[in-house]
Amino acid sequence: MANYYSTAASNELGERAFDAALGAIGALRSRPASGSARLGQLCGIPSLRAKRVPGFPMQWFYFDREDCVDVVRLLGDRQDIVAILRDGANTSSHDVTD
Repeated sequence: MANYYSTAASNELGERAFDAALGAIGALRSRPASGSARLGQLCGIPSLRAKRVPGFPMQWFYFDREDCVDVVRLLGDRQDIVAILRDGANTSSHDVTD
């Protein structure tokens, strides 16, 4: 995503996107239950959570595990998030319904 912003706009914006994405990961580490479970439920993956990246139209998708935050991927809001997550759940070897 940062590469997109660097190419489409400027290196400065790409760096801001990168920093914002890393900041959101930091927030997940300190408060993993703060993410929304709504999209995970829509996709049939009830334990999947999402955390928005402040200032950018993207969000991290992750699982709040007992011993860690298991980050799945970063997706842009204009992507077909539900289809991407459903396809990933159908092809994944992980148990995503725990």
